[in-house]
Amino acid sequence: MQRFLIATGVLLVLAGLLWPWLQRLPWGRLPGDLAIERDGFSFYFPLGTSLLLSALLTLVLWWWRK
Repeated sequence: MQRFLIATGVLLVLAGLLWPWLQRLPWGRLPGDLAIERDGFSFYFPLGTSLLLSALLTLVLWWWRK
């Protein structure tokens, strides 16, 4: 558990440092993301992005446990 928390902290620090470049990636605007905009109402659900991140996280954790 300690290694996991340290690795998560390091990844968050790296993501924070690389944020200006990471913002240019199309995360959150992938096909499958739901966006509904009406007068006085907007709803956004990043379904495609969530599925992609879940698959990547599953692969990384599977690889890490081996």
